[in-house]
Amino acid sequence: MSAGTCAAGVGGLHVRADSRVPYLDVDQRFPLGSTTALLGPNGAGKSTLLRIIAGLHDGGGDTHVTVADEVLRDSKHRVPAHRRGVAMLSQEARLFPHLSVRANVAFAPSAQHLSAAVVAERVEKWLEVTEVTDLADRKPAQLSGGQAQRVAIARALAAEPRILLLDEPFRALDVDVAGRVRALLRDVLSDHSRITVMVTHDVVDVVTLADRAMVIAAGRLAGEGPVGEMLANPVNDFVARLAGLNLVSGEWDGTTLVGSGVTVSGSLAEPVRQGQRATAVFAPDAVAVFTSPPADTSFRNVFTTIVDQVVPHGDRVIIRGRVGDVTIGAEVTGSALLDLGLTVGDRVHFAVKATAVRVY
Repeated sequence: MSAGTCAAGVGGLHVRADSRVPYLDVDQRFPLGSTTALLGPNGAGKSTLLRIIAGLHDGGGDTHVTVADEVLRDSKHRVPAHRRGVAMLSQEARLFPHLSVRANVAFAPSAQHLSAAVVAERVEKWLEVTEVTDLADRKPAQLSGGQAQRVAIARALAAEPRILLLDEPFRALDVDVAGRVRALLRDVLSDHSRITVMVTHDVVDVVTLADRAMVIAAGRLAGEGPVGEMLANPVNDFVARLAGLNLVSGEWDGTTLVGSGVTVSGSLAEPVRQGQRATAVFAPDAVAVFTSPPADTSFRNVFTTIVDQVVPHGDRVIIRGRVGDVTIGAEVTGSALLDLGLTVGDRVHFAVKATAVRVY
């Protein structure tokens, strides 16, 4: 974690990475206020890019890192990690075990040689935002995984970094705990006062936290753009698999998610307020397919559509159709497709139980 000074008003980040070991050759800009998801298989170079930005990996060659007009790294100049105004949050909280929660959060602003009053103000602010004020006097060994990650977020943001790096910060958490921590981080990022770059393998992180996606394959840029476009038009098999889940965005009305031309019932994976934007997520293999409306009343979600794609998927088949403004896919066996007798242009009914739908 950096003890860099606050630079909320700084301009964008430009990284030209030229690393031989591990191999990485990308030239990318990250706008102020943006949250960019780095996508790609293990070993693609995502974490190497984060480490180059943070100053933890030199990169070598023609590596160049600038924030606005400030050069952090070029052939002649290297700003050390602790002076870059960068904070990194990983799947391990990595709190100082001998310090209390309060002292952990106070570490970065204290290292910036700020006055005691300013340090205390920042500490109280971030303890409150991350909802760990009641844990302030505990040591890390006395915290649960979710509590420790909240404290890690508070510690990172108390430095008021201009760049926040997230390296799969929810991977080690249980699903329910991850949902609550994700919701917290989403609220923090909503002020768009910093540049955030996030490595993740979870499509939920992408659709709930990021506004842009960047795909890295074998150390090179494979594609980048708004999240919706990147998931709708996958540039490689990795993104296609990641985007394989059905995603419906809309507004939570208190009981259902209301999208454009589609309404979905499901269970909340994290707290969602009435009127708040949300995303419903469900797997294609949770979608049952019928040629006539299903008689089973346990299906809370029934979508009537026209088949517009029948796509082989290993030893199974994906049937896709438009419902409102979204495409919904159902995964069936080849024999089931033959039994249904479906082809492109046929009317079909997709049915999904509410218990199979998670709303974020």
